[in-house]
Amino acid sequence: MGLGRKVFAAGDVLAAADLNGYLMEQSVMNFANATDRTNNIGTATAGMVTTLGGTAMDIFNGSTWQSVYPPVITSLAGSVIQNGGTAITASMTATSALENGTIWVNTTDPVTITIPDVLNTWDTITIHRNAGGTVSIAAGTGVTSWAGAGTAGTGVVFKIDQTYRAAGIQKVAANSYRVVGRIVA
Repeated sequence: MGLGRKVFAAGDVLAAADLNGYLMEQSVMNFANATDRTNNIGTATAGMVTTLGGTAMDIFNGSTWQSVYPPVITSLAGSVIQNGGTAITASMTATSALENGTIWVNTTDPVTITIPDVLNTWDTITIHRNAGGTVSIAAGTGVTSWAGAGTAGTGVVFKIDQTYRAAGIQKVAANSYRVVGRIVA
């Protein structure tokens, strides 16, 4: 683990051990991936912070690397909050495992994401259109109120209007969902 904080005075000698302990082991180190990190750090010490390809941030707790970004929340004040996600290239039906999570659509083929009544009231699913394929969002089994973009009805299918745009689906009451974001009916 790093040596903490030290204020150097004019004329102090900066030894290699000081440089390593006060600076190097306390910096945020960037690596291409976990293998690159292991190969370059060797033995990690508690408190080390790394980024992996600029998309994830981990802290070493003394025995394992723990992800701190993107956040993974599993509970809060007794309520289950999931913050997972999935990347897809084909149509799918959402499940409760995606509650408060994200669906990342990464295909040029058209896909339909069906949302059955699987969320708890006030929970959401976010859908990102990351490629050129049309992304349609449809109400599924158990949904009796489905509305967004100024229209309503369980037969209405919403589409995310452009690549690199997103939509959110939120359960607002029993069997009732709202679709918001960059959508058209």
